[in-house]
Amino acid sequence: MATTEGVGCSIASCGADPEPGSPVALCTRHLLAAYDWVARDVGLTDLLPSPCLACGSPLGVQWPAGWVCAVCEWRVGDIPNGEAVPPRVDVVYYIRFQDRVKIGTSSNPRGRLGQLKHDELLAFERGNRRVEQKRHAQFASLRFAQTEWFRWEGAVKDHVAQLQAGVVDPWDQYRLWVSQAATLGG
Repeated sequence: MATTEGVGCSIASCGADPEPGSPVALCTRHLLAAYDWVARDVGLTDLLPSPCLACGSPLGVQWPAGWVCAVCEWRVGDIPNGEAVPPRVDVVYYIRFQDRVKIGTSSNPRGRLGQLKHDELLAFERGNRRVEQKRHAQFASLRFAQTEWFRWEGAVKDHVAQLQAGVVDPWDQYRLWVSQAATLGG
């Protein structure tokens, strides 16, 4: 990397000292102008002024025309349409009650989980009945006969741990999936 010390800004009319360590001989003012010029085409990822109203993400991309959420691409400032029918997002849910886990599916998990006695929502997995049936077959050795309930041990526990990795709150993850589906038009 060439050093820029002892050389004036390469913009002929400027003459200001270049920014120390800069890969090109530009002063701070001209480096910022170049940065803004590039950012208009690629956007600038940064913290949003406030969390996204659609998915809650704190990260956004700033464009000359305004901010969009970096996760779901909702335009900051737009109010989610409360009258719009939310898109259908099927999930496989994992709930724990005492020493057992229910693996079920729903497109309305808040309503469904409100009907079921449980101690804890463990995780969501994006998927429909096919995914649910696959999980039931996968963990068949731990299944309570003729039910959707499984012993909370071994492979079931390991699978849930994988689903939980990096997820603070399953409901945040679900809201994100709904927001992404809405952004993509369902």
